[in-house]
Amino acid sequence: MTSGTVRRTRILVVDDDVRIQRMLAQYLGEEGFDVDVAGSSSQMRARMAGAKFDAVLLDVVMPGDCDGLQLAREIRSGSDVPIIMLSGRDDVMDRVVGLEVGADDYIGKPFHLREVLARVRTVLRRRTVSNEAAPPEAGVLFFAGWRLDAERRAVTNPAGDEVAMSTGEFDMLHVFATHAGRVMTRDMLMDLTHKRGRDGFDRTIDALIVRLRRKIETDAANPSLIKSVRGVGYLFTARPETASGRS
Repeated sequence: MTSGTVRRTRILVVDDDVRIQRMLAQYLGEEGFDVDVAGSSSQMRARMAGAKFDAVLLDVVMPGDCDGLQLAREIRSGSDVPIIMLSGRDDVMDRVVGLEVGADDYIGKPFHLREVLARVRTVLRRRTVSNEAAPPEAGVLFFAGWRLDAERRAVTNPAGDEVAMSTGEFDMLHVFATHAGRVMTRDMLMDLTHKRGRDGFDRTIDALIVRLRRKIETDAANPSLIKSVRGVGYLFTARPETASGRS
Protein backbone atom coordinates (compact mmCIF):
# COMPACT_ATOMS: atom_id res chain seq x y z
CA MET A 1 0.00 0.00 0.00
CA THR A 2 1.47 3.32 -1.04
CA SER A 3 1.53 6.39 1.17
CA GLY A 4 -1.82 8.18 1.16
CA THR A 5 -3.75 5.11 -0.04
CA VAL A 6 -6.85 4.41 2.02
CA ARG A 7 -7.13 0.77 3.06
CA ARG A 8 -10.43 -0.73 1.94
CA THR A 9 -12.46 -2.66 4.47
CA ARG A 10 -11.77 -6.37 4.07
CA ILE A 11 -14.46 -9.04 4.44
CA LEU A 12 -14.03 -12.82 4.55
CA VAL A 13 -16.97 -14.93 3.31
CA VAL A 14 -16.84 -18.52 4.62
CA ASP A 15 -19.43 -20.69 2.85
CA ASP A 16 -19.14 -23.96 0.93
CA ASP A 17 -21.79 -22.82 -1.58
CA VAL A 18 -19.84 -21.31 -4.48
CA ARG A 19 -22.91 -19.42 -5.69
CA ILE A 20 -23.21 -17.61 -2.37
CA GLN A 21 -19.48 -16.90 -2.37
CA ARG A 22 -19.68 -15.30 -5.80
CA MET A 23 -22.90 -13.41 -5.08
CA LEU A 24 -21.60 -11.87 -1.85
CA ALA A 25 -18.14 -11.18 -3.28
CA GLN A 26 -19.60 -9.37 -6.29
CA TYR A 27 -22.22 -7.38 -4.36
CA LEU A 28 -19.99 -6.35 -1.45
CA GLY A 29 -17.17 -5.62 -3.89
CA GLU A 30 -19.43 -3.23 -5.78
CA GLU A 31 -20.19 -1.55 -2.44
CA GLY A 32 -16.51 -0.79 -1.88
CA PHE A 33 -15.29 -3.78 0.15
CA ASP A 34 -12.39 -6.10 -0.54
CA VAL A 35 -13.82 -9.62 -0.30
CA ASP A 36 -12.00 -12.94 0.10
CA VAL A 37 -13.81 -16.28 0.14
CA ALA A 38 -13.24 -19.67 1.76
CA GLY A 39 -15.17 -22.88 1.21
CA SER A 40 -13.85 -24.95 4.10
CA SER A 41 -12.40 -24.65 7.59
CA SER A 42 -8.86 -25.20 6.29
CA GLN A 43 -9.28 -22.48 3.66
CA MET A 44 -10.67 -20.12 6.30
CA ARG A 45 -7.68 -20.70 8.57
CA ALA A 46 -5.28 -20.14 5.68
CA ARG A 47 -6.99 -16.88 4.66
CA MET A 48 -7.01 -15.57 8.24
CA ALA A 49 -3.39 -16.52 8.80
CA GLY A 50 -2.34 -14.52 5.77
CA ALA A 51 -4.47 -11.39 6.08
CA LYS A 52 -6.29 -9.14 8.54
CA PHE A 53 -10.05 -8.97 8.08
CA ASP A 54 -12.52 -6.41 9.38
CA ALA A 55 -15.48 -8.81 9.46
CA VAL A 56 -16.27 -12.47 8.76
CA LEU A 57 -19.49 -13.81 7.22
CA LEU A 58 -19.62 -17.43 8.37
CA ASP A 59 -22.05 -20.16 7.32
CA VAL A 60 -23.35 -22.33 10.15
CA VAL A 61 -23.42 -25.53 8.08
CA MET A 62 -19.92 -26.29 6.84
CA PRO A 63 -18.45 -29.51 5.43
CA GLY A 64 -15.97 -31.61 7.39
CA ASP A 65 -15.60 -32.07 11.12
CA CYS A 66 -16.02 -28.37 12.04
CA ASP A 67 -19.33 -26.57 11.63
CA GLY A 68 -19.71 -22.81 11.62
CA LEU A 69 -20.39 -22.60 15.35
CA GLN A 70 -17.15 -24.41 16.13
CA LEU A 71 -15.29 -22.15 13.72
CA ALA A 72 -16.82 -19.06 15.33
CA ARG A 73 -15.62 -20.29 18.72
CA GLU A 74 -12.16 -20.90 17.24
CA ILE A 75 -12.00 -17.40 15.72
CA ARG A 76 -13.23 -15.76 18.89
CA SER A 77 -10.63 -17.50 21.05
CA GLY A 78 -7.93 -15.37 19.47
CA SER A 79 -9.62 -12.43 17.74
CA ASP A 80 -12.34 -9.83 18.30
CA VAL A 81 -13.12 -9.54 14.57
CA PRO A 82 -16.90 -9.11 14.06
CA ILE A 83 -18.59 -12.37 13.03
CA ILE A 84 -21.95 -12.56 11.25
CA MET A 85 -23.41 -16.07 11.10
CA LEU A 86 -25.33 -17.20 8.00
CA SER A 87 -27.80 -20.08 8.29
CA GLY A 88 -30.65 -21.71 6.44
CA ARG A 89 -31.96 -23.09 9.73
CA ASP A 90 -34.52 -20.78 11.29
CA ASP A 91 -33.99 -22.05 14.82
CA VAL A 92 -33.92 -19.79 17.88
CA MET A 93 -31.47 -22.12 19.63
CA ASP A 94 -29.06 -21.83 16.68
CA ARG A 95 -29.15 -18.08 17.16
CA VAL A 96 -28.61 -18.36 20.89
CA VAL A 97 -25.70 -20.77 20.50
CA GLY A 98 -24.18 -18.61 17.77
CA LEU A 99 -24.27 -15.56 20.03
CA GLU A 100 -22.95 -17.56 22.98
CA VAL A 101 -19.87 -18.70 21.06
CA GLY A 102 -19.05 -15.14 20.09
CA ALA A 103 -20.95 -14.17 16.94
CA ASP A 104 -22.00 -10.51 16.66
CA ASP A 105 -25.03 -11.05 14.44
CA TYR A 106 -27.06 -13.75 12.69
CA ILE A 107 -28.74 -13.70 9.25
CA GLY A 108 -31.12 -16.38 8.02
CA LYS A 109 -31.02 -17.80 4.50
CA PRO A 110 -32.32 -16.94 2.01
CA PHE A 111 -31.30 -13.37 2.62
CA HIS A 112 -31.54 -10.05 0.81
CA LEU A 113 -28.19 -8.63 -0.21
CA ARG A 114 -29.20 -5.22 1.09
CA GLU A 115 -29.82 -6.75 4.51
CA VAL A 116 -26.36 -8.34 4.51
CA LEU A 117 -24.83 -4.99 3.57
CA ALA A 118 -26.76 -3.22 6.34
CA ARG A 119 -25.70 -5.80 8.94
CA VAL A 120 -22.06 -5.61 7.85
CA ARG A 121 -22.07 -1.83 8.08
CA THR A 122 -23.73 -2.00 11.48
CA VAL A 123 -21.15 -4.33 13.06
CA LEU A 124 -18.32 -2.33 11.50
CA ARG A 125 -19.78 0.94 12.77
CA ARG A 126 -20.28 -0.54 16.22
CA ARG A 127 -16.68 -1.69 16.32
CA THR A 128 -15.39 1.69 15.14
CA VAL A 129 -17.30 3.45 17.91
CA SER A 130 -16.10 0.90 20.47
CA ASN A 131 -12.47 1.28 19.41
CA GLU A 132 -12.47 5.05 19.76
CA ALA A 133 -10.48 6.36 22.71
CA ALA A 134 -12.38 6.03 25.96
CA PRO A 135 -13.34 9.20 27.85
CA PRO A 136 -10.67 10.35 30.31
CA GLU A 137 -12.78 9.40 33.33
CA ALA A 138 -12.90 5.76 32.23
CA GLY A 139 -9.17 5.16 32.72
CA VAL A 140 -7.98 1.91 34.26
CA LEU A 141 -10.18 0.02 36.71
CA PHE A 142 -9.17 -2.76 39.11
CA PHE A 143 -11.58 -5.32 40.57
CA ALA A 144 -11.12 -8.74 42.21
CA GLY A 145 -7.55 -8.92 40.91
CA TRP A 146 -8.59 -8.01 37.36
CA ARG A 147 -7.41 -4.95 35.42
CA LEU A 148 -9.63 -3.25 32.83
CA ASP A 149 -7.95 -0.64 30.64
CA ALA A 150 -10.70 1.27 28.83
CA GLU A 151 -8.34 3.24 26.59
CA ARG A 152 -6.41 0.20 25.37
CA ARG A 153 -9.55 -1.98 25.50
CA ALA A 154 -7.51 -4.60 27.33
CA VAL A 155 -8.44 -6.90 30.20
CA THR A 156 -5.83 -8.65 32.37
CA ASN A 157 -6.63 -11.49 34.76
CA PRO A 158 -5.26 -11.86 38.32
CA ALA A 159 -2.35 -13.93 36.97
CA GLY A 160 -1.26 -11.00 34.78
CA ASP A 161 -2.35 -12.56 31.48
CA GLU A 162 -4.31 -10.54 28.94
CA VAL A 163 -7.67 -12.14 28.17
CA ALA A 164 -8.99 -11.89 24.60
CA MET A 165 -12.49 -10.44 24.47
CA SER A 166 -14.87 -9.61 21.66
CA THR A 167 -16.11 -6.06 21.27
CA GLY A 168 -19.43 -7.04 22.83
CA GLU A 169 -17.82 -8.82 25.78
CA PHE A 170 -15.53 -5.88 26.55
CA ASP A 171 -18.36 -3.37 26.26
CA MET A 172 -20.50 -5.44 28.61
CA LEU A 173 -17.72 -5.76 31.20
CA HIS A 174 -17.00 -2.04 30.98
CA VAL A 175 -20.66 -1.21 31.56
CA PHE A 176 -20.76 -3.50 34.59
CA ALA A 177 -17.51 -2.12 36.02
CA THR A 178 -18.70 1.47 35.68
CA HIS A 179 -22.12 0.66 37.19
CA ALA A 180 -20.99 -1.67 39.97
CA GLY A 181 -23.43 -2.28 42.81
CA ARG A 182 -26.41 -1.24 40.70
CA VAL A 183 -28.97 -3.70 39.36
CA MET A 184 -28.99 -3.42 35.57
CA THR A 185 -32.05 -4.43 33.55
CA ARG A 186 -31.67 -5.96 30.09
CA ASP A 187 -33.08 -2.77 28.59
CA MET A 188 -30.41 -0.72 30.34
CA LEU A 189 -27.68 -3.09 29.21
CA MET A 190 -28.96 -3.04 25.61
CA ASP A 191 -28.89 0.75 25.60
CA LEU A 192 -25.47 1.09 27.22
CA THR A 193 -23.84 -1.57 25.00
CA HIS A 194 -25.56 -0.29 21.84
CA LYS A 195 -27.34 -3.62 21.22
CA ARG A 196 -30.67 -2.11 20.20
CA GLY A 197 -32.17 -2.85 16.81
CA ARG A 198 -31.04 -6.45 16.35
CA ASP A 199 -34.30 -8.24 15.61
CA GLY A 200 -35.50 -7.21 19.07
CA PHE A 201 -33.52 -10.25 20.20
CA ASP A 202 -32.85 -9.47 23.85
CA ARG A 203 -31.37 -12.92 24.41
CA THR A 204 -28.25 -11.27 22.98
CA ILE A 205 -27.63 -9.79 26.42
CA ASP A 206 -27.96 -13.15 28.16
CA ALA A 207 -25.63 -14.78 25.63
CA LEU A 208 -23.00 -12.08 26.13
CA ILE A 209 -23.17 -12.49 29.89
CA VAL A 210 -22.79 -16.26 29.60
CA ARG A 211 -19.62 -15.74 27.56
CA LEU A 212 -18.31 -13.06 29.89
CA ARG A 213 -18.86 -15.22 32.97
CA ARG A 214 -16.85 -18.00 31.36
CA LYS A 215 -13.93 -15.61 31.07
CA ILE A 216 -13.95 -13.75 34.38
CA GLU A 217 -15.66 -16.03 36.90
CA THR A 218 -13.81 -18.71 38.87
CA ASP A 219 -16.92 -20.87 38.51
CA ALA A 220 -19.17 -19.70 35.68
CA ALA A 221 -21.98 -21.99 36.85
CA ASN A 222 -21.97 -20.26 40.26
CA PRO A 223 -20.96 -16.68 39.43
CA SER A 224 -19.79 -14.37 42.17
CA LEU A 225 -19.02 -11.24 40.12
CA ILE A 226 -22.03 -11.03 37.79
CA LYS A 227 -25.10 -12.06 39.77
CA SER A 228 -28.53 -12.69 38.27
CA VAL A 229 -31.38 -10.81 39.92
CA ARG A 230 -34.47 -12.87 39.20
CA GLY A 231 -37.07 -11.05 37.15
CA VAL A 232 -35.00 -7.87 36.98
CA GLY A 233 -31.55 -8.23 35.43
CA TYR A 234 -27.95 -8.44 36.62
CA LEU A 235 -25.75 -7.04 39.38
CA PHE A 236 -21.97 -6.56 39.29
CA THR A 237 -20.82 -7.24 42.85
CA ALA A 238 -17.14 -6.26 42.64
CA ARG A 239 -15.93 -2.85 43.86
CA PRO A 240 -13.79 -1.38 41.06
CA GLU A 241 -11.03 1.06 41.99
CA THR A 242 -8.96 3.46 39.95
CA ALA A 243 -5.17 3.50 40.11
CA SER A 244 -5.29 6.55 42.38
CA GLY A 245 -7.79 4.85 44.64
CA ARG A 246 -5.46 1.91 45.16
CA SER A 247 -2.44 4.00 46.13
